[in-house]
Amino acid sequence: MSVEHPKLPVGNGAVAPAQAPSSQVEAGRALLDPAADSDPPPAGFAQRWLHRSSAFLFVLLSAVAGVLLVILPWTPEWTDNYLLISFPWMRTFFASGFFRGLCSGLGLVDVWIGFWEALHYHEHK
Repeated sequence: MSVEHPKLPVGNGAVAPAQAPSSQVEAGRALLDPAADSDPPPAGFAQRWLHRSSAFLFVLLSAVAGVLLVILPWTPEWTDNYLLISFPWMRTFFASGFFRGLCSGLGLVDVWIGFWEALHYHEHK
């Protein structure tokens, strides 16, 4: 099945195919290939350091939170605290090996995510 393009009359009576204005063609190219219009502007000094420091803080935060979630559930402070003293059923649940293991597993995943981000960090030029 072929699609027929509209034809426009030319001054001498001949018929020529219609053409889209160049601005529409350029807009269509930009939609199909966004990298075709231009490269991203180079990052400034402050922007590079903000990116570096945010990556560092993310890695540090996830590593510290992960280590705390691995170690803290197996200490007495996990169940002997002010928040759980008035709720004995919650204290029993938080003291169960299942919940402690679940928290430690979440901590290991958190540490893994932090190190993954640190190893795969790169800067765009």
